[in-house]
Amino acid sequence: MKTESLLTQTKRILRRFDLKSRKRLGQHFLVDEEVLQLIAASAELDPSDTIVEIGPGLGILTGELARRAGLVIAVELDDKLAASLTKTLASFSNINIINQDILRLDPAALLPAPGPYKVVANLPYYITSPVLRHFLEATVKPKRMVVMVQKEVAEAITAGPGQRSMISLSVQFYGKPKIVSYVPARAFYPAPEVNSALLRIEVYPRPLIAVTDDKGFFQLVRSGFTASRKQIANSLAQGLGRPKVEVLALLEKAGIVPQRRAETLTFEEWAQLWQVFTRRKEEK
Repeated sequence: MKTESLLTQTKRILRRFDLKSRKRLGQHFLVDEEVLQLIAASAELDPSDTIVEIGPGLGILTGELARRAGLVIAVELDDKLAASLTKTLASFSNINIINQDILRLDPAALLPAPGPYKVVANLPYYITSPVLRHFLEATVKPKRMVVMVQKEVAEAITAGPGQRSMISLSVQFYGKPKIVSYVPARAFYPAPEVNSALLRIEVYPRPLIAVTDDKGFFQLVRSGFTASRKQIANSLAQGLGRPKVEVLALLEKAGIVPQRRAETLTFEEWAQLWQVFTRRKEEK
């Protein structure tokens, strides 16, 4: 007997529960078996793993994760999808479906007990950055994230010095990202207008560089990107609301040429600038 394709299965579930893809929520359902297996394999699951899945949709990936992991906590914002999941995944005893907004939940509160966990998700494009920040900045961070994101976003996240942006710095501060594979639009139903990429982030036990105030550090970094493609001295002066002569003095103390652009700075240089900036505040 021929196995039902994921596309056929998807359409059948949509008909059964009178569901439609909601563009506002960025719903595109995965219908490629090879990609499904690649996501699960990239997470490197075993029966002791606890998985947090964001946006399980119709539950096709959820079921595959549940076959490999000990517990899957599936967080779905859409009421109708969450209700359908309780029926389509009823045969699994290791799936916990939560009908809430993931951005309003503390990751630690999702876990039945303190301990390591992984995040696996086919993320709606419009919440990619907020979700990554939500977990990477959490008190209890995942040890690995395997997420489907827009191709251009994945490339921005993995960019090195010279091409870095706020999103690459904010992710690479907490973990090492790698593009596992590019995924064409036809792997989803309905097909999005852009291609995707499967991104894997190995989260560090502690941030890449030691700073005493993560929030303050990123406020400084964000100021450096205030004026895109402009010299770091001009961007910082504008972003911090400080006189340029003061910013030039800070850059000189940090050993950073003021004509450089923010995207060229290494993490070590940002850390040095932060230390100089912090000492200056303490002296005032």
